Amino acid sequence: MNRTTVRTRNLLLFVFPALGIYVLFSVFPLISSLFLSLLDTKSPGGPRFAGLDNFAYLFGNPTASARFWNAFGNNVEYFLVHIVVEIPVALLMAALLTSGAARRLTGFYRTMLFIPTTLSVVITGFVWRLIINPLWGLVGFPLLGNADTALPTVSLMAVWQYIGIPMIFLYTALLAVPDDLLEAARIDGASGWRAFWSVKFPLIAPQFGLIAILTYIWTFNGFDLVYALNGASPGPNYHTDIFGTLFYRTFFGESGRLADPDLGATVATVIFLVILVATAAWFALVQFRLRSYEQ
Repeated sequence: MNRTTVRTRNLLLFVFPALGIYVLFSVFPLISSLFLSLLDTKSPGGPRFAGLDNFAYLFGNPTASARFWNAFGNNVEYFLVHIVVEIPVALLMAALLTSGAARRLTGFYRTMLFIPTTLSVVITGFVWRLIINPLWGLVGFPLLGNADTALPTVSLMAVWQYIGIPMIFLYTALLAVPDDLLEAARIDGASGWRAFWSVKFPLIAPQFGLIAILTYIWTFNGFDLVYALNGASPGPNYHTDIFGTLFYRTFFGESGRLADPDLGATVATVIFLVILVATAAWFALVQFRLRSYEQ
């Protein structure tokens, strides 16, 4: 057995277990949900091909359509809160960590700022419910019980938990800025503030697009924190209902409503398409800019 054959065999031995797990728990469920969205499993004669009937019901039935567009609007707001709050705060924290102000405590602060990301969502939801409880918490107003404050409150809780991820992205990007460029800026008389915005910021700007699209994918796949706080019927009056909770409630059912796997798979397919279109548009834009730069 020659060296190339041994290397190929060893490569396959390492790749196949991970590939098998990925296909089993990601690719297969995705294909299954796409296929199920085209079926009518409630037909008296057994499952039959329904084509786009489930999609027509989702967007044509007044109740189903209203629930879907409500969840979509909430998801957009959920995403925008992350973009408006998460990215600036993450940039500020990354800038402070790389400024040298913390000196020997940089590692400690970096760890402390990232710890919330590692916490269980159930624990995070439970602790925040205790903190904002109007009876014994720090806030005397029912933030989760008011239609105007419920979704922003949930969004800010999610920002608090996951802000460590964009912070690490920006922190590593700032560390990669060449020291000679900063030295040249200082020789030219630039202050630390001017050097940051004129030298560092343009070099790390591509990271913001990556963070934005990852945040988009995560928020439109969001479910766990909202469910931990409000359950499958997020109130008040579905004001914190997002795509993830809508899918869960439709596919698995809820109190007083039977499960509808066909419609649930249809919702999952629409969520997949919403994420796919935006992600494809972002990659197309990146490729266009790269080609323009090469020319």
